[in-house]
Amino acid sequence: MTERPLIFMDPFPRNEAMVYTPDCAEALAGMGRVVAHWGSRAPDDLVEEHLSDMTVLIGQTAMPRDRLDRAPNLRAILNVKANWEPNIDYAECHARGIHVLSAAPAMAPAVAEFCICQSISLLRGLHRADGLFRSGQEAYGIGGNGTAESLYGATVSLIGYGNLGRALAPLLRPFGVRLLVHDPWLSDGYLTSEGLEPVSLEHALAASDVIFLLAGVTSDNEGFLDRDKLSLIKRDASVVLASRAEIVEFDDFLAMAGEGAFRAAVDVFPEEPVPAGHAWRATPNVLFSAHLAGGLRASYARIREMMLDDIGQILKGLPPLRMQKADPQFAAKMRSR
Repeated sequence: MTERPLIFMDPFPRNEAMVYTPDCAEALAGMGRVVAHWGSRAPDDLVEEHLSDMTVLIGQTAMPRDRLDRAPNLRAILNVKANWEPNIDYAECHARGIHVLSAAPAMAPAVAEFCICQSISLLRGLHRADGLFRSGQEAYGIGGNGTAESLYGATVSLIGYGNLGRALAPLLRPFGVRLLVHDPWLSDGYLTSEGLEPVSLEHALAASDVIFLLAGVTSDNEGFLDRDKLSLIKRDASVVLASRAEIVEFDDFLAMAGEGAFRAAVDVFPEEPVPAGHAWRATPNVLFSAHLAGGLRASYARIREMMLDDIGQILKGLPPLRMQKADPQFAAKMRSR
């Protein structure tokens, strides 16, 4: 009898409730033998013990070339986070026909919904209204809307048009917005075919009422939104930072928002969790949240669904269809945590 394929689960920081619910565990057991490690990244000795038999790897386990040499049966690596980590030899995986996949598309709908929420809160000042009411300083109707703006008919820029941008654009269209996009990885023709207006970074920043910072962080673009670039943003524009904090010079970004140069919502930080008492926490005029955009039960359900679909495809000798495939050159540049 042919031995069943080995599915090795090393998904930290994901836990069982996120990616190994009873129905998911049953489905995986029906596909092969499962070895799972929880609570930390799998220790090297456990990885090495199963490396030669491993068919599918679920998680963020380091897989440099020498480990790939010891994993002759490996057919896929499924990263159930939403990033590409620098601990995999992506080019070698590509050369050997090993699928390397990310769960990023599963998180995008929740992040897009969050972005809409944050932008409207900034535009209308809703995040301040509760405090004003509780302290008896509220003003009613037009009296309380002196600085309020509407998303309807606004000029909106997406800085980055990957999974998040593609999920967000359809939610914005019913508002009748003008949609500008800056993404140096994508051609003007492609963006135009998507019904978007490709623009330079400078134009996207200077011309927009609402700016969504959605780009991933790479070795080429870390901190590319520095003080000089941020100074192009028009006063009272609303800026939502919902992807990777490392694309901005973070201290300058918060300082400018705190001074009222633009309105800002921030969900991601260069250091997480943010230390108690950190100066960032005291920044005025910023709507903060603690990396809440994507982490919903619905997102993890999508991860499990996509993961099971693609493992099924791969074990049948068919290409995966649901998760995002790694481009070796692009993935190797990523600097996401």
